Amino acid sequence: MTTPVRGAAVVTGAAGGLGRAIAAALHADGWAVLLTDLDAGAAATAAAPLGGWSRALDVRDETACAEVAAEAAGGTAGGLGLWVNNAGILVTGPSWEQDAATRRRVVEVNALGAMTGTLAALAVMRAQGHGHVLNVVSLAGLIAAPGETVYAASKHALLAFSLGTLADLRMAGLRDVHVSCLCPDGIWTPMLHDRLDDPGALASFTGTMLTPQRVAARAARLARRPRPVVSLPRWRGAQVRLLDALPRLALALTPVVRAAGRAGQRRQRRRAGPDRSRAHL
Repeated sequence: MTTPVRGAAVVTGAAGGLGRAIAAALHADGWAVLLTDLDAGAAATAAAPLGGWSRALDVRDETACAEVAAEAAGGTAGGLGLWVNNAGILVTGPSWEQDAATRRRVVEVNALGAMTGTLAALAVMRAQGHGHVLNVVSLAGLIAAPGETVYAASKHALLAFSLGTLADLRMAGLRDVHVSCLCPDGIWTPMLHDRLDDPGALASFTGTMLTPQRVAARAARLARRPRPVVSLPRWRGAQVRLLDALPRLALALTPVVRAAGRAGQRRQRRRAGPDRSRAHL
């Protein structure tokens, strides 16, 4: 039985890692997927087994995002049904060790880039009267992760923007246009492959190391059934929200977080073996 086409889905940062896995999961679920990435060649390679629909996209470029949204809207009978803001970068270490250009790049890609994509998609979706923006936020958007301060700040901004925009849509009477936030724990993708000896990345190794495929499967389910915020695994979301509500306790537990992160890095190093990019969890 052929799965019906749900409409067009745009995925940013889709040339590899989590973005590529999300694109594959959406394709399997019946979406016509437009894969976008800064690297046009890598995006085309990733798109080849999924219908071959790809474009180069810098998420910081407002005009380019609008053009991609318009192309996706006209690419299928269902219009633009889904926009996934996945593109992001991670910089670790104390905030005072990062120069202004680095801080600006993290915020421009992770927060402003996702805002730009969201608004480009919503311009189409509001006119259609339906659609869904799915923002990949990370658990770092729910709590200030030590060692990933600027990254966490950019993700906090994206979470606030997403939830505030969703409330604005409801106030405007748009009930069938949705914004969701997916907040996964650490994911074994190229973003973390070189972080097994990085003390600044300890927070990413304190919980459950997820595979891109597991997170992508949850993203595909969230695309079918929108929810404002979903954490993966659910217990980690509850854990970090509790710590966020009790900042003095969270600060007191910093040595515990550091020890758990180091243990997680050692565990992942054993799992990864010599070829870190091929770890099977």
